[in-house]
Amino acid sequence: MNKLERIMHIEDDPSIQEVARVALEIVGGFTVKSCESGAEGLTEAPSFAPQLVLLDVMMPGMDGPQTLVELKKLSCMEGVPVVFMTAKAQTQEVSGYHDLGAAGVIIKPFDPMTLSTQITEIWNSWHD
Repeated sequence: MNKLERIMHIEDDPSIQEVARVALEIVGGFTVKSCESGAEGLTEAPSFAPQLVLLDVMMPGMDGPQTLVELKKLSCMEGVPVVFMTAKAQTQEVSGYHDLGAAGVIIKPFDPMTLSTQITEIWNSWHD
């Protein structure tokens, strides 16, 4: 199994983006590409070639589910798991995200000290 190294994080809130980036880079040792919108994520994905995408659900313009649909159209995203981050964590919503093809859902607010572990667990189960 490939080791997870490159994560693209698409999140419109700069403070959440920064906390997640620090948590994933410092605690997890990952390389993180932060994008502030779905459109930016679509532009950056081919050159960054993420192994996993961490995607905010609620964003202005193109929301997380719309971004996921567009990401799936990119050849560089074939087989790349997408994990939603959201404060909307009702069972029905979470199962809806899985129906869209999400590899996992991380609930906000997340714990920066365990975020890397959560991501690694999703990555490992995606590749089992």
